[in-house]
Amino acid sequence: MTKLSVNINKLATLRNARGGNRPDVLQSALDIERYGAQGITVHPRPDERHIRYADVRALKPVLTTEFNIEGYPNASFIELVLAVKPAQVTLVPDPPDVLTSNAGWDTRTHKDELKRVIARFKEAGIRTSIFMGTDMELIARAADTGTDRIELYTGPYADQYAQDRQAAVAPFIRAAEQAAEVGLGLNAGHDLDLDNLAWFKARVPGLLEVSIGHALVCDALIFGMENTVQLYLRELR
Repeated sequence: MTKLSVNINKLATLRNARGGNRPDVLQSALDIERYGAQGITVHPRPDERHIRYADVRALKPVLTTEFNIEGYPNASFIELVLAVKPAQVTLVPDPPDVLTSNAGWDTRTHKDELKRVIARFKEAGIRTSIFMGTDMELIARAADTGTDRIELYTGPYADQYAQDRQAAVAPFIRAAEQAAEVGLGLNAGHDLDLDNLAWFKARVPGLLEVSIGHALVCDALIFGMENTVQLYLRELR
């Protein structure tokens, strides 16, 4: 079964809006694991507007599922990841002030930079993934960086799903086939939800993991977190 990694950034956003420790991000992560999720994802940013670097350090010793840290590979992020040693690091090409990840890497332009960073993480025993669009050439070039996996940016799929779900998923099927051809594992994430997840999972081959945060936390406001995690797991079965 494709693994569900829950991105808990939005829980940290809620906590930070009021100050204090409600919701308790660490306890929430442990609860989400207990409800059945197979991983926890965080995306610390330089301004710490949601997940803080201190949260990342505190989460690692208590989590029992796979810990995935996403982020732009600046010096402070690299230092954090090497210190924490998560199961997986996912590199995204976000500038510091971007609201949310909205594009994949240009692995033609940034190949050498990615190759250097990925080599450091792999030397530390950390599985690597890079955030990618569906351009076939760039996916082929991703293999040259030494990464273990790619994470497909599924925003365009979610945007088109309601109008034409067959057309929406088609480039992701081709991208998944290309990834497999060049020996890369496949993750996916961004705007996947209870409406569009099952269709994506059923048609995209080799999908190892999805990372879902915003939609899942929004659904949890209605259905409760435990029930929501189970609903997403059901869509992946």
